[in-house]
Amino acid sequence: MTTIPNQPGMPESMSLERGSFSDDYRTYRVRASSADAPDSFQVLTGRGDDIVLIVSGLNSDDLKATWGPFWRSFKPNWKIWIEESAFRVFYSQHQAIESAPVSWVFCEG
Repeated sequence: MTTIPNQPGMPESMSLERGSFSDDYRTYRVRASSADAPDSFQVLTGRGDDIVLIVSGLNSDDLKATWGPFWRSFKPNWKIWIEESAFRVFYSQHQAIESAPVSWVFCEG
């Protein structure tokens, strides 16, 4: 899985890119709908930005997956893999993780 960090001064289309993932045939890019509090994201592939999947309802927790025309007929296992991979990429760099002091727990026996 590859991630593309958002950099200040990048073109907007690039600043919305959250990262990418690949299978044996293609690379899929994940793009947020907006820079702040996006309500959806797209999974794209190819140079012509072929839409594989749009996931909407992120802010309302009423998630809906809409598949691109070519991708609708793919097998359910593949679709689940795409959805899970896309969510991992979408949330990988944009979740606040607070640092905590290191603590050690030892178990005896």
